[in-house]
Amino acid sequence: MQKSLIPWQNKPDNCNDVIWRYSDNPIIDRNAIPTSNSIFNSAVVPFNGGFAGVFRCDNKAVQMNIHTGFSKDGIIWDIQHEPMVFQAGDIAQVRGDYKYDPRVVFIEDRYWITWCEGYNGPTIGIGYTFNFKEFFQCENAFLPFNRNGVLFPQKINGKYAMLSRPSDNGHTPFGDIYISYSPDMKYWGEHRCVMKSTPFKDSAWQCTKIGAGPIPILTNEGWLMLYHGVINTCNGFRYAMGAAILDEHSPDRVKYRTQPYLLGPAESYEMVGDVPNVVFPCAALHDVEKDKLAIYYGAADTVVAMAFGKLSDVIQFTKNNSL
Repeated sequence: MQKSLIPWQNKPDNCNDVIWRYSDNPIIDRNAIPTSNSIFNSAVVPFNGGFAGVFRCDNKAVQMNIHTGFSKDGIIWDIQHEPMVFQAGDIAQVRGDYKYDPRVVFIEDRYWITWCEGYNGPTIGIGYTFNFKEFFQCENAFLPFNRNGVLFPQKINGKYAMLSRPSDNGHTPFGDIYISYSPDMKYWGEHRCVMKSTPFKDSAWQCTKIGAGPIPILTNEGWLMLYHGVINTCNGFRYAMGAAILDEHSPDRVKYRTQPYLLGPAESYEMVGDVPNVVFPCAALHDVEKDKLAIYYGAADTVVAMAFGKLSDVIQFTKNNSL
């Protein structure tokens, strides 16, 4: 498979942060397709020398669904106007009321897609594709209520592994990150708590709830997990991005976790939108040899934006500023 060159922009001279924003954000506007009210919280993966993506597109009736998109450079995207259509996998397909906040990862021989599936409340939907043309839906991973299902890119101790955040049926005012294992992507168990929201006095930006973001990245220090954290302010929830390093062989063990956030809402497109004050990472491309990290995040539940950083700097920052 031809290797895709990940998008990149050098760090601005006046930036003192570990992560910096793309200067032409947002890369995908809310009206990038004719029917959309907003496009955000979307996933990207290298594909055929370029990139494929699965995008959350809420239409003008605010029906939530996921669409495919393709790009040569990871920045300029052609998003399909119609939602993805799933065929049944090896069992009858579960029909849900909505699909949102997807993640995508290549494991072994196919691209696996997870998303928040509306089946008597939010749960984790699972599907796969070989070519981003035909899509197959499998059994939902968990009972309602659950969100932020994020697969690891390889088996751990011979089993598939997925992070998730058990929640409720609404705008959840709580939430911790758990890990679950499966021998076959159908039956999930061995549920373990990975990380909890923090006490307010220790790190207030992540004191209300947390959830896994992009697919974890295996590094020499362990699994780098970018995640979102939430504080409940007088103006509502505020979402920011942090990082943790999990043990390579036992990823329910947290080695390091950022006390300060890496990226929080500060630009107008992050602070103004359908849901103000949101930075919500869902995908990250990386190049270990070139020490590059490119992050895709939803901004204000309205648009897709990008940020960059050096992998080594993010790892060192996480270790030096750990709770």
